Amino acid sequence: MHVKQEVSLKKIQEDAKNNFREGFFCCEALVSAVKDNFELDVPDQVIAMATGMAVGAGHSGCMCGALNGGILTLGLFFGRTEKKGPADPQAVKCMELTNELHDWFRKENGKNAVCCRVLTREFDMGKGEHKEQCIHFTGMCAWKTAQIIVRELGLTNVDEIKTAQEA
Repeated sequence: MHVKQEVSLKKIQEDAKNNFREGFFCCEALVSAVKDNFELDVPDQVIAMATGMAVGAGHSGCMCGALNGGILTLGLFFGRTEKKGPADPQAVKCMELTNELHDWFRKENGKNAVCCRVLTREFDMGKGEHKEQCIHFTGMCAWKTAQIIVRELGLTNVDEIKTAQEA
């Protein structure tokens, strides 16, 4: 799979947030932003694959769709396609990275939760009051997912280059 060697984590974060504002669910927004910014040569069906994971998996309110999008995206980069059992190093690595994202999101979202229902408890979902928080969580997860990808593949985060040049 072709992967762009230099990306901006800030741009991925903003693109994910804008994708949500423009009509994608959180999960789709994140997958689309990562696909576009890393210039992946995969079909748009990977975005469609994420649709059902939104709003806590099909409006069930379970795991946050933004986190689901990050997990799906990590699987796209680090998952496997061969039946090699649970000890397969590729599967083990993908699970470690997914756990890292999960634990980071739980800590960083300020609610120590990954459940959509818990994260949006104080909002009237029918009125759309939750949307700004969900946009924020989508951007957070997009940034962290991209950060893991950049780190693991030895890619360049151009934001770090700009920061160093400005200092």
